[in-house]
Amino acid sequence: MLRIEGLTKRFGDKAAVDDVTLAIPKGEMVGVIGRSGAGKSTLLRMINRLAEPSAGRIVSGERDVTALSGAALRAWRRDTAMIFQQFNLVGRLDVLTNVLLGRLNHRSAILTLAKSFSQDDKIRAIAALERLDMGHLLAQRAETLSGGQQQRVAIARALVQEPTVILADEPIASLDPRNTQIVMDALFRINREDGITVVCNLHHLDIAKKYCDRLIGMAAGKVVFDGLPHELNSEVAAELYGIEAKDAGAEALDALDAIASEEAQRAKQTAA
Repeated sequence: MLRIEGLTKRFGDKAAVDDVTLAIPKGEMVGVIGRSGAGKSTLLRMINRLAEPSAGRIVSGERDVTALSGAALRAWRRDTAMIFQQFNLVGRLDVLTNVLLGRLNHRSAILTLAKSFSQDDKIRAIAALERLDMGHLLAQRAETLSGGQQQRVAIARALVQEPTVILADEPIASLDPRNTQIVMDALFRINREDGITVVCNLHHLDIAKKYCDRLIGMAAGKVVFDGLPHELNSEVAAELYGIEAKDAGAEALDALDAIASEEAQRAKQTAA
């Protein structure tokens, strides 16, 4: 269980995240939704301790994450793998080496400096790439890949960290529809097959509703919606996004609900 208690992040007089309290059970796939500037990215960065909270705390099990430092903090960042919108790969390095970088927190300081990886590390990295249908490109430089391919390499890098939580910050924002589906399918399979908790910042509401077990809506740094996907409708979307609701796919939500209702009705008729 991951608990967020009164978490706040201020930049001067502005609260980017304002007194957020949440409980995320192990194994959930959670979508964090809201317009740009709502505080979604800052929230994830605080969970990973890439940004320091101004107030509140983060608790995992019995660990007070906000109090960690040194080796304990490095272990926490290993356990909470981050996936970024910009991929954050080393372009001049090959795909396999980029994935192996996810093993650095499992290595000694000397081996890390020498970039020395064991055969087991390499087998683990290749297996992660194969799982994401990227094994055939392991020797290719990362900078030559498409955006969707780079994001799959980033997911493989996160997997070899052996995390308990994956934090994905707008992982599909720069991808076309086909690669959006590939990346979201991959995160969904990892959540279901490995039991890894996935917290994913998303802008498109239809995608969030399709893949996530639970949706958390943020506006002006506060949580204004926390519920199941079927509870998210065009009215809630309008509250979250305002005039941007149409661009976020709010109109599609009512259509999806109508389709689901029709399918449920047909299933009842068939059973009768």
